[in-house]
Amino acid sequence: MSDQTPADLNAPEGIVSRRSVYAFSETVTRIERALTDKGLILFALIDHSGEAQRVGLTMPETKLLIFGSPRAGTPLMLVSPLLALDLPLKALVWRDTTAGHVWVSYTSPAWLAQRHHIPADLAKNIAGMEPLIAAAIQP
Repeated sequence: MSDQTPADLNAPEGIVSRRSVYAFSETVTRIERALTDKGLILFALIDHSGEAQRVGLTMPETKLLIFGSPRAGTPLMLVSPLLALDLPLKALVWRDTTAGHVWVSYTSPAWLAQRHHIPADLAKNIAGMEPLIAAAIQP
């Protein structure tokens, strides 16, 4: 199984996509649990596909989890106030239209650090996102 983004998706620079081995709902639940277990706050869960359905439109299952930690994020935003445009962190769980696979996409913490000129000693505050998501979507 490849965990690369589907070929038909033109992902912008800095976006990472990983294929989940779990069903859509289980993937969302596993990420939520991983966030809670690490003491992170789930600020919002946006059900894009559910809202589309509510207004008579259809789209593949798509949910956005917005999460983070004020203790970790605040020092980053003090160094680079515009980082607040990218924080809190986000993970998009979505189903592709070609093969029906479940994916988790997010902005790479390393890319965010580079984009906002965050010093390495502070970049570690968001670096744990990638292993957290990887552990949640793989056995």
